[in-house]
Amino acid sequence: MSFLSLVVKNPFRNKTRSSLAIVGIAIGIMVIVALGMITGGLENSTQSTLKAGSAEITVSQAGSSNMQSGQTINQTYVNDLLPLSGVKSTAGVLRATNTTSGASSSNTSQAGGFGGLSITGVDSDKLSLLGVDSVNGTAFTNDSTDQVIIGKTAAESLNKTVGDTIDLFGKNFTVKGTFETGSFMTDNGIMMPLSTLQNLTSNQDKVSSVLVKVTDNANVTTVSNTIQDAYPNQLTTSTAADQANRINQGLGFINTASWAISLLAIFIGAVGVINTMIMTVYERTREIGVLKAVGWKDTRILGMILGESIVLTLLAFVAGTLIAVVGVEVLLTLVPSVGSVITPSFSIYIFLRAFAVALVVGVIGGLYPAYRASRLSPTEALRYE
Repeated sequence: MSFLSLVVKNPFRNKTRSSLAIVGIAIGIMVIVALGMITGGLENSTQSTLKAGSAEITVSQAGSSNMQSGQTINQTYVNDLLPLSGVKSTAGVLRATNTTSGASSSNTSQAGGFGGLSITGVDSDKLSLLGVDSVNGTAFTNDSTDQVIIGKTAAESLNKTVGDTIDLFGKNFTVKGTFETGSFMTDNGIMMPLSTLQNLTSNQDKVSSVLVKVTDNANVTTVSNTIQDAYPNQLTTSTAADQANRINQGLGFINTASWAISLLAIFIGAVGVINTMIMTVYERTREIGVLKAVGWKDTRILGMILGESIVLTLLAFVAGTLIAVVGVEVLLTLVPSVGSVITPSFSIYIFLRAFAVALVVGVIGGLYPAYRASRLSPTEALRYE
């Protein structure tokens, strides 16, 4: 039997103990990979807020936040902001949530994520400011009262395609096209003419916010401050970079938790591996004595025990990774409200981190038992009962 095959087979002499050690480490690896896939997907989507062509500044009522969709401002600000220095174009946007039958009552859990099906009213010639560069099909016309376009994620969740009808606010609308921006929030909603949504929600001449596209080479922060200085206590601004930073800050807490779990997995896994390998050394004391008696050097004994420890943790890495990948995919499939807003990331960095954790656990957990085994005296080991 070769040295390598010996290292691979030895850990499974006691299958129960080895299996328990693998399961314990695999749980930590599973959490690390699963959290990494989810947060990675959210981070990728966040980058779409900085997409070229989209509006760099969002203007809303002073004292409100972007999450307060019920807050509105006068539509006149859309034209009032245009003369300001650095402003290239503006667009009024009204946001609402579908609250009637049809798509809302039966499919709210499948589209719109956790807050229902999001509806956005905007003029068709301003779609690019929302990140909609192209539409599969055709865009709605501004004077239409029964046309919409639907995001790719919402279309998949609601099983809608071009030409289908959808019930919104108790009225049937025709899906004229589908779009994809890369933003999980935007792609999980529906867009219609601004005037149509204003009439449906009794918000005539009102918008939730004004999107501002700055001129080439203009400083976004400077333009943002100019708007607030022009309308103090009336308007507040938020840049795309600010929004992305806020989202990334929240994701940073999740990443910190993931690293904490990694450290906890290393500690718990190392304790489990140390216990398993020490018991292995005790049970194989006479065998180790025989190996040393026939010429095995201390370094070879150390390498064998350390190798067996690493084999256990690498198997735990494979098991934990497979469980995480399958588990995340199953979760997103069984819970459409989650799957519709999250696209898991399969970045190599996530798997390399999990692999590194498994390797460190194997080395730390096997180092002391391996050293202990290498220091055994051949004569005393042969007498061991």
